[in-house]
Amino acid sequence: MKKISIIISSCMVLLITACNKQLEDNSKEFPALNPARIDVNAGTWKPILLNTANEIAVPAPMATGTPDFIAQLSEIKSWQKNATAEDKASLKYWSAGAVLRWNEIMRELVAKYNLPPYQNPDGTYPIPSANNPLAYPLFPFANPPYAARAYAYVSAAQYDALVAAYFYKQQYNRAAPYQLDNGIQAMLPQQTTPAYPSEDAAVYGVTVEMMKLLFPGEQAFIQQKAEEHRRARLLSGANTRNDLEAGEALGKAVAQRFVARARTDRAGAAVGIVNGVELWREFETAAINQGETPWISRELPLRPPMLPYFGRVRPFLFDSLTLVTKLRPVPPPSTKSEQFRKETEEVLFYSQNPTRERMRIVHFWADGVGTYTPPGHWNAIAAEEMVKLNLSEVRWARNMALLNMALMDAAIVCWDAKYTYYNPRPSQVNTNIKTLTGIPNFPAYTSGHSTFSGAAATILGYLIPTKANQFNEMAKEASLSRLYGSIHYRSDCEVGLTSGNQVGSYAILRAQADGAGN
Repeated sequence: MKKISIIISSCMVLLITACNKQLEDNSKEFPALNPARIDVNAGTWKPILLNTANEIAVPAPMATGTPDFIAQLSEIKSWQKNATAEDKASLKYWSAGAVLRWNEIMRELVAKYNLPPYQNPDGTYPIPSANNPLAYPLFPFANPPYAARAYAYVSAAQYDALVAAYFYKQQYNRAAPYQLDNGIQAMLPQQTTPAYPSEDAAVYGVTVEMMKLLFPGEQAFIQQKAEEHRRARLLSGANTRNDLEAGEALGKAVAQRFVARARTDRAGAAVGIVNGVELWREFETAAINQGETPWISRELPLRPPMLPYFGRVRPFLFDSLTLVTKLRPVPPPSTKSEQFRKETEEVLFYSQNPTRERMRIVHFWADGVGTYTPPGHWNAIAAEEMVKLNLSEVRWARNMALLNMALMDAAIVCWDAKYTYYNPRPSQVNTNIKTLTGIPNFPAYTSGHSTFSGAAATILGYLIPTKANQFNEMAKEASLSRLYGSIHYRSDCEVGLTSGNQVGSYAILRAQADGAGN
């Protein structure tokens, strides 16, 4: 019991540290969103799940001359007259952009929940349950595949909600409160985009519903952030309560389309254990039958592999047949081959000869337990670059959706390869290899970091072509970090990077056909 207490205490320290780190990130000041182009025709862009932008009806706005509407304008004046320093700080925070700030919050939650469960007294491992998310182990365990899927669903849903919102903005064309009443101050950069329905409310409406599904134990926190966002928009003079209520209702309706997809995308079966039966043993058996050395967990007691059936989750950018016939990587070098021996020796060299520069690279890209994971790292990189571009809210959403669908689908392709080939880690086949970073609890081929990074660099290079070379160099460095850390062979990294590039190319095809231009 003493050992268990020590381990749990250590996990709590990691949890608190992760949360504090992310909260510091979220307090970073960014300029108020002031788009260089407002994307007035975004309502014509192609949605992801909605068939058309007007599939979900939004009622006509309240007439501006009615007593109810005049009362709503008076409410804004009251907010502005009585605003506290805290209110103004909140307005400044949310002024950076709805998609940006909710993405940061999402990264915070991923980091908080990226903690593997500790073992039971009998040496087995408990499985987090969505039906009882507050019981230990907390649900979810936001490991890289789970995180990639979560980022994708939230971003894609935000995009569809905003495409729909922009459609109705053009249809109803109602001006912002500060344009209708001289007594209302514009506390944000003035824009010509119509106010009804509110794009910010569409974002928090859809995001709250998606996050309730993905992080069910955080509903109070999520609702609190949404209320802060709503209050900031009222204070800003950019939206009336009518604008906000319409946007929120639209966002919630869009979310139901994505919730329905998420409940049927096969992610619920990814853990590979049903009623105590370890279905994933089939992968081990297949490797043995092919005469190969199968992967074995490096943890004691042996931990079941992470999400062995995630490779069967339904992708966003292509179908499952395309995955198997076009995107599944070729087999890795046989564990009996000379190439495998040479690659293992190379890993041993890096294990025994660390340099300051290589260790910097290892640590920078580690993204292990208690962090926002490799997909979150690429979200952070993308956000830093997109802030500089003065994008509209809807283009922010489109870009982040493309990035995160690519990252989710990269996870699916990578996990399909990992469990198709069930390749051992270097330190399993050569015990002289001492790893320089944490060993993930799943097979080696292909490298997740490499696949994620290849996909991210490819789509980001398309979206921000002036940075394409920089993104590609970052992806190569992220890939090599796993070889330098002595947890992957070179073929894991190189093939993973190429595989990620291929996944990213499907995101580019989607971008080229969505009507948004670039």
